[in-house]
Amino acid sequence: MRISEKPVHDGRAPAPNGLSGPSARKLPVPPRERKPALAALAVFLILVGALGATLLVIRTGDRVSAVRIVEQVGAGQRIPASAIQEVQIADTGVDYVSWKFSDRVEQTYAAVTLLPGTLLTDQMVTKDSAMVGPGKAIVGLSLKDGQVPLGLAKGDTVQVIYVPSSAKETASRASGSTSMRVLSQQSLVTQVGDPSQKSADGLVSVVVDANIGPTVALYASNGEIALIALPGVK
Repeated sequence: MRISEKPVHDGRAPAPNGLSGPSARKLPVPPRERKPALAALAVFLILVGALGATLLVIRTGDRVSAVRIVEQVGAGQRIPASAIQEVQIADTGVDYVSWKFSDRVEQTYAAVTLLPGTLLTDQMVTKDSAMVGPGKAIVGLSLKDGQVPLGLAKGDTVQVIYVPSSAKETASRASGSTSMRVLSQQSLVTQVGDPSQKSADGLVSVVVDANIGPTVALYASNGEIALIALPGVK
């Protein structure tokens, strides 16, 4: 009895003529093109970014002394010593007024309304002020409730109004005329209340033209002056 060994089939028949099967075939891959210029550019950009970040951190650590406003100063008003304070800030390249020029700041006027917390720049100040310069006068007023707006503060701009007393108003109506009129279209408020007592009490000082200063003072003494705030005027 002849026993022959049968070949074991694993499902993969050998390819005829010694050719490989489809699973062994691979598509040709083109050689990768090297671009040394792009690689060098990428490295350069990385170095530049790292250098810029380093310089920013170093520069942020540099501190300089600047002038900060600590109380409101109205446009056209002279900047008092009490309104400025030294503060240390990062040297970011912004042209803030250095604290070493604080004595000069006290000789200048606010070109715009300066609010507390503002860092002062050269564009915010001026050497001259038409609002408090020659030809102007500061008049003190003692006003009653209803003659001065609530919340009026130093540096605000107001209209000064002549409001005749009841008897004068009655006579004016009988004659067919209205005597109430604007004495000053825009007046700067230089003080509100008594600084020594820290109380308003209707005391207000305003800047008016020198030629109407006596008239405003006379009407104020008779209780015939009222103020209108102009919040849109800075």
